[in-house]
Amino acid sequence: MPDVHAKLSASGAKRWLSCPPSVKLEEEFNEEPSIYAEEGTYAHALAEIKLRLALGQIKKKEYEKLVRALEKEYENFHNQSLVEYVEAYVGKVQEFFAEAKAHTSDAVIELEQRVDFSRWVPEGFGTSDVVIIAEGVLHIIDLKFGQGVRVDAEDNPQLKLYALGAYEAFDMLYDIQQVKMTIIQPRLDHISSSELVIEDLLEWGENYVKPRADLAFNGEGEFAPGEHCRFCKAKAVCKARAEKQLELMKYNFESPDSFTDDELGILLKDIGKLLDWAKDVSDYMYEQATQHGRHFEGWKLVEGRSTRKYTDTIVVAKALKDAGYKEAVIYEKNLLTITAMEKVIGKKAFNEIVGHLIEKPQGKPVLVPIEDKRTEISTVKAIKESF
Repeated sequence: MPDVHAKLSASGAKRWLSCPPSVKLEEEFNEEPSIYAEEGTYAHALAEIKLRLALGQIKKKEYEKLVRALEKEYENFHNQSLVEYVEAYVGKVQEFFAEAKAHTSDAVIELEQRVDFSRWVPEGFGTSDVVIIAEGVLHIIDLKFGQGVRVDAEDNPQLKLYALGAYEAFDMLYDIQQVKMTIIQPRLDHISSSELVIEDLLEWGENYVKPRADLAFNGEGEFAPGEHCRFCKAKAVCKARAEKQLELMKYNFESPDSFTDDELGILLKDIGKLLDWAKDVSDYMYEQATQHGRHFEGWKLVEGRSTRKYTDTIVVAKALKDAGYKEAVIYEKNLLTITAMEKVIGKKAFNEIVGHLIEKPQGKPVLVPIEDKRTEISTVKAIKESF
């Protein structure tokens, strides 16, 4: 059973652990489907089938039947590039399992393992993609198929909750002394691992998770706006978040007439958060007005600008040809973009055939927060020489 149905899900743990009352605030909002979630569901299902075949848990005939059914169900998402990313993940899991068996011949691997962590989180349960147990080590592996946000395993609450649930399930059978957690994000070519001793995991569960989970389950505690708000369904209507963003307007700057460099640094960092919040509010109001007929004081829906388009491109082309115009005049041909081409023929084939014909120009300088992990361009001279 996927953990999306749990009130306090492992996937949402970073948010409800940081801001317990957000769970109650979200209750009035429905779970909105997204194409990204559907694509991720397909990738996970395909990965499980491929792993079961590789591990000898299913036969080739059954594998082919399952794959055909999946491809039919998710035909809008199926492409060679997705398959190659999934196979990269499968290959890495096989490597981890082979390493475990090299140290412990009777190492165990479980796929789509349902884990129950209700000892620490009321009604808490979830599904771990892969669990490997060998030589006193419990290894949790999670596939992240997104490509927008890089996810790290270090202090990752979702994986730590899965680890707690897996420990609860296997502690009586195995002498688990250490936990390893790994995130594999194939579309970003990113693998991140983190380790901790079992005593530290249990201490985290008992002293940090349990009291905050009780608050969240009961709709209690204090709101704590932060980076985790981006995943909250109530982010557009939360007054605590609004107050946090509007604090920007209350700065007491030292200079009466112009900003100092330090003040500008603070201002730019917070303006980005303010703009994100404003967009969330705007998007929410638009969706409510267009989909649910709600009216907001001082606002109305009007018809926006539109762009002319052909009613039928084939009929238009025929009419122009009949009028004496040649195809070279009325058509233009362009190669697919690099991303689209990789998706159609697959990343491996793309690199083999035209990889040597691809160049990646140096990126234009971008001003980012100091926390960004990219190397700083240190001098104005270096910037001018590069661009």
